[in-house]
Amino acid sequence: MAKKKPFALRLNEDLMKLVEQWAADEFRSTNGQIEWIISEALKKAGRKKSKKKD
Repeated sequence: MAKKKPFALRLNEDLMKLVEQWAADEFRSTNGQIEWIISEALKKAGRKKSKKKD
């Protein structure tokens, strides 16, 4: 697994509540949900290649 780099993220309270609820709905941690959102946005923008499953 790749090494993870910690950093501070400031979100307004309403946005944070929405992310927390979305994470709970999908049985993820809030951190995991934010990581997933960023990963999906990078793929959609063509900046990250999807991993191919064999």
